[in-house]
Amino acid sequence: MSEPRIAFVAADSEAAQRALTELEAAYPHVAPEEADVIVALGGDGLMLETLHRFMSNGRDGCGKPIFGMHRGSVGFLMNGYGPLGLVQRVARARPVVLTPLLMTAHTRDGRTVEARAVNEVSLLRETRQTAKIRIRVDGVVRLDELTCDGVLVATAAGSTAYNLSAHGPILPLGTQLLCLTPISAFRPRRWRGALLPRGAEVTFEVNEADKRPVSAVADYTEVRDVVRVEVRDDPDTRLTLLFDPEHDLEERVLKEQFLS
Repeated sequence: MSEPRIAFVAADSEAAQRALTELEAAYPHVAPEEADVIVALGGDGLMLETLHRFMSNGRDGCGKPIFGMHRGSVGFLMNGYGPLGLVQRVARARPVVLTPLLMTAHTRDGRTVEARAVNEVSLLRETRQTAKIRIRVDGVVRLDELTCDGVLVATAAGSTAYNLSAHGPILPLGTQLLCLTPISAFRPRRWRGALLPRGAEVTFEVNEADKRPVSAVADYTEVRDVVRVEVRDDPDTRLTLLFDPEHDLEERVLKEQFLS
C-alpha cells in the first residue's frame, strides 16, 4: 500500500512554527487540498480551525482525516509531538468520527446565519445586563425564561471544554446525548441544565432583545444581536480525527471526571 500524502498546517506560535520547519524538512508533503491526511501542529484551537476547514459537506465521506500533534496550549484533541516515525504513526492511527452541531441564528436586523460547531453553541449576554432566554426543545417550551449570563449546547466531544467550565457534565464520546448548560444562571437559581437526546432540536428565543442583546457563538463563529437561535445535530457532516493507539480519547474523557 502506498504511503499517504501528508500536508502540514501549523499555528502561529513559535513552537508550532519550529515543528513545521522540522517536519517539512524531514518528510515529503503536498498542499492540503492534495493530501490524504492533514497533520496539524498546535493546540486544540488550531485543531478546531482545521476540522472546520476540512470537514465533509455530506457527499464526500468523512472529510480529510486530521492527525494533530501538540505544539500549543491545550492539547486535549492532540497526540504528543515527535518528529520520528511520523508516516508509521499516521498509518497505524485509529480514527474517531465526530458530527458537529448546526446553528441557525436569526438577528434583529433580519439576517439568518448558519454555522457549525464541533464543541458547542453558546449564547452570551453582550452588555452589563443579564440575558433573558426562553428555551424550547423540539418545539415545546421547557423553560419560559432563563435569566443568566448565557446558555450553551455542547456535544460529547465538547463536554470537556466550555461546558465543563460552566459546571456541565462530561459525556463519554459514544453517548448519543447533548448537554444543555446554563452559564451563571440567576433565575431559576437552582436549574443546572439538562441532558438531551442527540437528535433533539433546541430553540433559544431572546426576551427583551433590544434592551438585553445577546450574541450566539458556534465554536469561533460569532453572530451579534440574535433574537432566535436553533441548534440541532448535523449527521451528514462528519469529521475524522486520528489518534495514536496509546492515546485513547475515550479514556481521556473518562479520566477528566476524576480530576480534582
